[in-house]
Amino acid sequence: MIKTDLCVLLGIDYPIIQGGMAWVSEAHLAAAVSEGGGLGIIGAGHAPADWVRGQIKKAKELTKKPFGVNVMLLSPFANDVIKVVLEEEVAVVTTGAGNPGKYVPMLQAAGTRVIPVVPSVALAKRLEQTGVDAVIAEGMESGGHIGELTTMALVPQVVDAVQVPVIAAGGIGDGRGLAAVLALGAQGVQMGTRFVCASECTVHPQVKARIVKARDRDTVVTGRSTGHPVRCIRNKLTRQFEELESRGVDLAELEKLGAGRLKLAMVDGDIDYGSVMAGQIAGMVSRIMPAADILKEITSEAEEIIRRCGRLAGIV
Repeated sequence: MIKTDLCVLLGIDYPIIQGGMAWVSEAHLAAAVSEGGGLGIIGAGHAPADWVRGQIKKAKELTKKPFGVNVMLLSPFANDVIKVVLEEEVAVVTTGAGNPGKYVPMLQAAGTRVIPVVPSVALAKRLEQTGVDAVIAEGMESGGHIGELTTMALVPQVVDAVQVPVIAAGGIGDGRGLAAVLALGAQGVQMGTRFVCASECTVHPQVKARIVKARDRDTVVTGRSTGHPVRCIRNKLTRQFEELESRGVDLAELEKLGAGRLKLAMVDGDIDYGSVMAGQIAGMVSRIMPAADILKEITSEAEEIIRRCGRLAGIV
């Protein structure tokens, strides 16, 4: 079994974290991933603190193993969600869209590990100085909001720049991806799209079916002109975005078009006019399966790849 420092840090069996995806990562999925040996994450998104508390309590009913909460720092409820995390003694907090520095001392004093998502070396170094426990280096192959660097280019540079464990994200969906980023110096992976197609994930079945059907070039990035690019599966909505961006419409009109579209897809199942956020590995997802089986399949494949590479190097 592959064991890294990340496994020890978080008390998990496999060096795999499930991404904290808004409208996707709720208690059932998070608990299933944690029960399977990874680290499940509840995605707070822009949800109010009461909803997050309810999900935490539900996850505690479903698993006794560690799980985490992803806090979107730009959310108007971020302060309240952090308060709930402290009161509920959540094991891990991952963060996005901001600097969690002001929360780090209080979270760590409560025994909570703090792991921000970073798209660049500069931000990784800055957040390491705040005392975070690890960083998630996320490449632009990922679904949802993305940065500019690829995972292959970003991860080794972040590894060289910081002393804390680095978790790789973006474009990872099988054991080959896990083995590759371990070779780059990462201590584990975060995956989102692959877990959308876990049996326990409660997103609309239409979304899962669309991901399973996806091919290698089916994702597209919209919103580059706004400074907030988003990767999702191409559909009628993305074509509307592309047409408006080509005409140079103002930011307010683009934001109006995008409002509520993620929920429309993930909850309501509208895969034509909803935002089906998914990474470039969507074309690699061929079936829906339990989270525990996903974890076992990925780690077993990675172990075999590592053994094969050892034989290539003359290591028996």
